Amino acid sequence: MDIRQTIIENKTSLGIELGSTRIKAVLIGENFEPAAAGSHDWENRLEALPAGTAGNLNIWTYSLDDVWTGLQNCFKDLSRDVKKRYDIDLVSTGAIGISAMMHGYLVFDKNDNQLAPFRTWRNTMTAKSASLLTEKFQFNIPQRWSIAHLYQAILNEESHVKDIGFLTTLAGYVHWKLTGKKALGIGDASGVFPVNEESYDERMLKQFDELVSPYNYRWKIADILPAVQKAGENSGLLTPEGAKLLDPSGVLKTGIPFCPPEGDAGTGMVATNSIAERTGNVSAGTSVFAMIVMEKNLSKVYPEIDIVATPAGKAVAMVHCNNCTSDIDAWFKLLGEAQVLGGVKMDKPALYDALYYKALEGDENCGNLFACNYYSGEHLTHIEEGRPLFVRMPDSSFTLANFLKTLLFSSMGTLKLGMDILVEKEKVRIDSVLGHGGLFKTKGAGQRFLAAAFNTPVSVMGESAGEGGAWGIALLAAFILRENKTENSLSEFLAEKVFKGRESVQIAPDANDVKSFKKFMELYTAGLNVERSAVENLRRG
Repeated sequence: MDIRQTIIENKTSLGIELGSTRIKAVLIGENFEPAAAGSHDWENRLEALPAGTAGNLNIWTYSLDDVWTGLQNCFKDLSRDVKKRYDIDLVSTGAIGISAMMHGYLVFDKNDNQLAPFRTWRNTMTAKSASLLTEKFQFNIPQRWSIAHLYQAILNEESHVKDIGFLTTLAGYVHWKLTGKKALGIGDASGVFPVNEESYDERMLKQFDELVSPYNYRWKIADILPAVQKAGENSGLLTPEGAKLLDPSGVLKTGIPFCPPEGDAGTGMVATNSIAERTGNVSAGTSVFAMIVMEKNLSKVYPEIDIVATPAGKAVAMVHCNNCTSDIDAWFKLLGEAQVLGGVKMDKPALYDALYYKALEGDENCGNLFACNYYSGEHLTHIEEGRPLFVRMPDSSFTLANFLKTLLFSSMGTLKLGMDILVEKEKVRIDSVLGHGGLFKTKGAGQRFLAAAFNTPVSVMGESAGEGGAWGIALLAAFILRENKTENSLSEFLAEKVFKGRESVQIAPDANDVKSFKKFMELYTAGLNVERSAVENLRRG
C-alpha cells in the first residue's frame, strides 16, 4: 500500500515532541519510515518569579500560551507537508504520541488553573530539597526532578503549594489537555518521582508524606501525581476540545487513540533501539544525557547518576548534563556573521558541517585552550549558574581548528565526568552506544569525538541521528496499534518490526583522539574552578 492510501485509511502514527528549541512532528506509515514532518522553533526565557514566590529568583521557563502556539504552528506545518507531498488533507491518524523535555514543575489547582510559572529541567534552584530528599529516600533525587521542585517550593513556603491538585511534566500537561487523561509513561514518570518496575515507589511515597506532614496540606503526594502507564497501553482519545487545541482549523477528527506520554529520554531510547540491558544511547542537543540500561543495581547512591526507567519499566542509569550545544550554536552564529562581512553567505547546515569538520584538524592538546559551555547551572559539577567561558594562555595555539575542537570537546566534558563513575567505579558493561540529536547531524564529527570521550564504538542510525525524539514517540504510538498485543514486548517490536535490516554507521575510538580527549579533560577539570569564580564574581546586568 502506498503512503497516500495509508494516510487516507488512518494507518499512520503521529509523534510530537516538544524539545528545548524546537517542536517537531513526524508522521510515520506502516513501514515506520517518516512520511511527513512539521516543526516550530521556540526558546525558553529567563524570567523573574513573582515577588515573594521563592526569593525573587530568575527561572528558565516557557509560557503555556507559547506551548499551544508552537504546537498549532507545528501541526499546521505538518499538514502543509502532507498536502504538498500527497495532495490530501491530514484529517486523522491511527494513533498519536506526545513527548517533551522531562522533569520540571507544572502545577494546577482543583479547577485546573496554573498555580506557578513552569519551571523547566534547566533550573538549578533546588539544591537543598534535592539533597534532603536524597538523604531521606537513600535514592538520588536530582535538582531538575519534579519532586525536588515541589519540596523546594514547600521549603520556600510558597503560598500556592497548599492549593495543588495536580503536578505533571510538559508532556503530561499537553497529553492531559488533548485527551482529558492525567497520565505519564513510566519513563517520564521516573523523572517526577522514583518508580519501581510498575509505578511510583510506595515506600518513598509514604516517606514524602511523613516529611511534609507538619505543613498539614489537604493533599497526599500520590493524589496529585499522574497515573503511571507502560508502553503499549492505551492512554485516552483525542477529545473535541483537544482537537481544537491542536488544530484550530477544525479539520482534525476526534477519537484518535494516544499512547502514554513520554519524556525525551524515553523517546531517545526507543529511537535508537537502546532498551535492552547493556545498551546505551547519548542524546546531545541543548542538554546532553547518556542512558545505560543496567543488568543490576548500582552499589551505592551517586548524586551524579540518576536512576530512571525505559518506557517498558527497566532500570536505567542516566548521566544528565544541562549544557551541550548552546555555546557551540552561539559561537557558530558569530562566525556566520563574520562571513557575511566578507561577502560570503553559507546556509546553516553547510556552515555547521564546515566548522565541525575543521575541528577534526585540531592539535592533540587542543592548542592548550579551555572552554566551559555552561549557559545554565550544572548539578553534576555543583555549579548553580551558567557563565559560558573561553580561556587561552598567552602561548596557546589559538587556531580555528583548535578553537572549534575545544568547543566540541567542552560539550562532552561534564558527561565524561559522570560516565567515568559508571564505567570505572561501578564496572558497568556497555555493548553498544548510539548517538542522536543535533551534535551528530554532521556525519562522523561529533560521533568521532564521542567515541574518543567514551573510548567505545559509537553508532548513529541515518536520519534519526538528528530527529530521533519525534520519531521515537511516533514508534511508541505505533506500538499501541500492533496486532499481537499480548505477545510482542516493546523490545521485540523494535528489534523485529522496526530496526530489523536498518543500517547504522559505527565509528570506533581512534587512539590519538582518546589521548587528545584525556589531555583536554585535565585542563577542563582544572578550569571548572575558573567557571566557579566567574559565577561568584560576574553578575547578570
